[in-house]
Amino acid sequence: MKLIVDNMSCNHCVKAVTKAINDIDPKAVVTVDLTKKEVAIEGGSISQEAAIKAVDDAGYQFVGISY
Repeated sequence: MKLIVDNMSCNHCVKAVTKAINDIDPKAVVTVDLTKKEVAIEGGSISQEAAIKAVDDAGYQFVGISY
């Protein structure tokens, strides 16, 4: 799944979003593209709803799903 997330601008943001998702699902592979504002999540078993909540709880704004 790919989430579009606003308010990310630096490596600290990448680490914070990655940690938030991996805290819920340590097996998820998280790749963040700051230019596209995308968070790609592969593997693991985290649901879309849980991923969105993790991003929001980390202080970033979920904007939509990227296809």
